[in-house]
This record gives sequence, structure tokens and C-alpha cells, in this order.
Amino acid sequence: MKTITRILIALLILSSSVLKAQTNDFYDDAETVKFKLPIIEILGEITNPGKCNLIALPLRSVIVKETLLENNKDKFIGAYRYDGYSLYDMLNLSILKKKNEADFPPIIDLYVEIENDKGEKVVLSWGEIYYPVHRHEILIATQVARIVPSKTKELWPIPLDSKLIVASDLLTHRNISNPTKITVKSYSGKYEITKGMSPMYCKDFTLSDGGKKMESIGTLPTELKKLTYPTVFYGRGKGIHGTTPFTGILLKELLAKYLKTNDQNIKTGLFVIAGKDGYHAAFSFSEVMNRNDQNDFLVVSLEKDEDGGVFQIFPSADFFSDRAIKSVESIKLVNVEVLN
Repeated sequence: MKTITRILIALLILSSSVLKAQTNDFYDDAETVKFKLPIIEILGEITNPGKCNLIALPLRSVIVKETLLENNKDKFIGAYRYDGYSLYDMLNLSILKKKNEADFPPIIDLYVEIENDKGEKVVLSWGEIYYPVHRHEILIATQVARIVPSKTKELWPIPLDSKLIVASDLLTHRNISNPTKITVKSYSGKYEITKGMSPMYCKDFTLSDGGKKMESIGTLPTELKKLTYPTVFYGRGKGIHGTTPFTGILLKELLAKYLKTNDQNIKTGLFVIAGKDGYHAAFSFSEVMNRNDQNDFLVVSLEKDEDGGVFQIFPSADFFSDRAIKSVESIKLVNVEVLN
């Protein structure tokens, strides 16, 4: 009887593997390994801080090719499917209470710090969580499966713990293990806000790193290729603005001359881009400089003396137009470790 039972079990396993091999899904061929469910605390500029009830949330899934920068070279770690709970869902019921709400009500200057049990921190802008066209691609992963090459059968190392996964990152330094705390913050820098400024024009903008001015930019480098992005330009408040394409150069290519894409900047770098009227938005260094999806930011040069010029930022990855800063006056890179 035991022998018959073993044969039946073996046949079931064989038949299930045959059925799996017949599907078109490349991402569920390998075993799924579950992690210990993490305990995540949500804190900061919200009225209802506390622990997040993960099991009440839907399970999301992303696929990533994890790669790290080591000795100025890219080191491939492995390809995986991660399943877990998106930050979009986790923060959805957090009621915002911005410290600077009286001075600057828009939520586009918000960012979140994520810290793990070892004290490592990474930063994400609120915009890359809640504004992107492709939602739910930032997860706290609670299970993983290898994406195994069909010919080499190479088995990438399996992580041991829950992880933060940012699927749009090229270099995956923000994918830290054992995240335990999410803190919502607004940028603490002060800007003089002039609502309804018209006409609005700024002939150049300053670039600074850590408070140190690096450059004043009044013309765009001619050697950088211009790109045209067709768009449906739609605001969260006013709705449709137009369907005129945006033509400009990649912001990351303009900034690459002055700023390094390294481990520290990827993890904790934050850009704050402000217009002549003081309207400003936060962007993580990584979402601007370290994308794998080619949904890049453009710097658009308008006509001389044109209202909203001379430079405008077009965030092509965003569904909404709210972070499209006009009449750019400054681009600041700050490190959240310094802001704390």
C-alpha cells in the first residue's frame, strides 16, 4: 500500500510539473520561497502612526534583475519574481499632516525614509509611490522565486529575509533587507511662494549639492541629444492641460556631468526642484538618475521670455502633471541623512 501511495504522489508531482511547463508564464517555473512576515511601523507626518496590517492588503508581484555597483562596475546578482505588499497600499490609509502645510499645501514635496533592522536607510519620493503611470511597483517583498535561464539552469542565490523592492531601479541598492520602519516627511527647506505669478520667467537655474552651488545653467549643452515625448498632459486638480509633445534633453544626462551615481546617492539622495514662484517638488536621486524603464525626466527649453520659461521639467513616468516644474530656478541635491 505504501508503495502504491508513493507512486501516486510521484505521478502527481510529475503531472503538475508537466502542466507548469506548458504555460506561457516564465516567472513561476521555480519554487516560491516565503520569508518571515515583517513588522512594519509607519511614522512621521501623519495623524495615525502605528504598525501596518500587511495581511489585510492584496499581494502584488514584480520582476527584477538585481544588480549592484561594486568597484565602479555593475555586478549582476540574479533575476527574481518578488511578491509582497506595495507601499502604495501600505500608506494608503495614512492620513497626511504636513509640518509645512500652512506654507505649502501641495503633497509633491513629501518623501519617505525606509529603515531596516540594521539602521540602513533609503529614500523614496512621495511622487514615485503615488504619481507613476505604473503603480504598485515598490514592494515590501514577503516571498521570492528565481527566474531561471532555460538553457544554463543557473540558480541565483535566494535572499533570506523580507526586502524592499523598487522595480524601476537599474542599480538595486535601495533593495534593503528586513525593512522595519517607514517615515513620512516633507522637505524642510524654505521657499518664498508667489501663487499665480504671471508672467513667470527665469533665465537660468542653479545646481547645488549639499548646499554648495556647483553651476548656473542658462543654456542646454548642444551635444546632448534632444528627445520628443508625446503626452497627454493631465493634472490631478485641473485635469487635461493639452496633448502637445514635450521636446528636451534628459535631465539625468545634464546632471551626470556634475553628480555621481554611487551607492550613497542612490540610497539617500533627494532632489528638490523649484520654480521662480517657489513651487517645488521632491524627487529621489534614483528615480531621476537610476531608472531601468526609460521613463526619464526631460529638461524642456522654451522660447526666450516665454511664460513658464526658460526651462521646464517634464516627468514622463508620472500620470499627473503636478511635478512638471515651470521656470526652474534651482535644482538642489540633498542627503536625507543630513536633513535629519
